[in-house]
Amino acid sequence: MHSEVSLTLFDQEQREDCLRSIVMETQDLASPVLRTVSFCTTVKEAFLQAQVIIILDDSTDEEVYSLESCLRSRVPMCRLYGYLIEKNAHKSVKVIVGGKTFVNLKTALLVQYAPTIASNIVAVALGVEGQAKAVLARKMKTTSASIKDVIIWGNITGNNYVDLRKAKVYNYESAVKGPPGYYHSVLNSIFDREWITKEFVQMLQNLSSTGKQFGGILAAHSIATTLKYWYYGSPPGEIVSLGVMSEGTDSYLCTSETSSNNPHCQFGIPEGIVFSMPVKFENGTWVVLTDLEDISLSEKILNRLTGDLIQEKLVAFGDVLNFEPVEEDPKDNEPSTTGLSEEKEQAGSEAL
Repeated sequence: MHSEVSLTLFDQEQREDCLRSIVMETQDLASPVLRTVSFCTTVKEAFLQAQVIIILDDSTDEEVYSLESCLRSRVPMCRLYGYLIEKNAHKSVKVIVGGKTFVNLKTALLVQYAPTIASNIVAVALGVEGQAKAVLARKMKTTSASIKDVIIWGNITGNNYVDLRKAKVYNYESAVKGPPGYYHSVLNSIFDREWITKEFVQMLQNLSSTGKQFGGILAAHSIATTLKYWYYGSPPGEIVSLGVMSEGTDSYLCTSETSSNNPHCQFGIPEGIVFSMPVKFENGTWVVLTDLEDISLSEKILNRLTGDLIQEKLVAFGDVLNFEPVEEDPKDNEPSTTGLSEEKEQAGSEAL
């Protein structure tokens, strides 16, 4: 509350009326922390001395005829944005990528085209994490804020894996109680394992297929929380899901048995793709939690999660002509997965 914010909204010229409306509505808030709010429709003006940049889905009136053309259209946009962010934004700028489609790909492209600030470009995964917590909370008849340490792996707006192996529930009404800070394991508290592997997964898939997975309130809260953690640190001991660029695996330092807890390894994830994984925020930066025990991913799950992301980049750059989604193996649903490709479905419906 001691810092003031100056907001600049950017979109294409044909969206100017919408931008004006948002400016007026923001002014109506009479917020004590809002110094100024303005808009621009020229990309060269968008990032001037920006300390925080939030990238959402780009609005366009252009016709897109295929999924592949959707993917390829992201390259020139991110190339331009990356160049201008490096040139015009504040040297310590924090870039948060959100939206409903191709969040991992857009983040990876921005990292490639803005290499000097690569470590300050991340993708928001807290929306998916929050949805999973809410579904669990309704099943357990508790509040979603009481559930912690749900890990989202993979493609935030696509093929991902919801991991409950570390998930905890606090203040849970059960026969076993403890002092403040006591928690129960979510997996051990939900005795219906069939619900976990089938109905839970189906609920999350339905949210995605109906387009309700990222409403305005959820998206805003996820971005704001990520930004708050980035500045002030995440709660001590708590796991946060975040889309970050994978550093790959050093074969001399990692084996399949040690990749989950070796600080030189990132869970066997290939280098060069943005992947949602467990992190913590501290001292104004984020750190991947490679020292967590018993969270290694099977080769089948890892191949499924990375396959689409690798293909997205290859198609975007024209190295591969057609996108072939990686088929999900039902046997991979352990302890809980959601193999989603809603961004592909949405892009396809936009094309049609």
